[in-house]
Amino acid sequence: MMIFKSGVSPCSTFKQAAALINPRAWLLAASLGLSVMAAGCAVLRDQQTVGAYVDDVTLTTSVKAKYIEDKTVDTAAIKVETLNGEVQLSGFAKSQAEKSQAERLARQVSGVKSVRNTLVVRP
Repeated sequence: MMIFKSGVSPCSTFKQAAALINPRAWLLAASLGLSVMAAGCAVLRDQQTVGAYVDDVTLTTSVKAKYIEDKTVDTAAIKVETLNGEVQLSGFAKSQAEKSQAERLARQVSGVKSVRNTLVVRP
């Protein structure tokens, strides 16, 4: 163990500082660290930048918000995924009209480059 001029080791100083920090603060810091790691893994998996990943999440959220506002589109039955501004719709629609409306609403979202509609019409 290394002792500095003050007679206090770095380990005991760290332990004293850690004891003073609120356990909730430790939990929050750990949660944030895990969130950053998870976002980093997602970015690596999709091979896009962090900025592009955030943009895609924003587009997905905006499309889903349009579905909630519209009421003719069953939000729970349609999965929305976005990669590099390209939106993919999958799942089930009750009619061809619902399928078309879901695509139309997705195309209306600012920033959407294209929409791939693979919804299956199931009455």
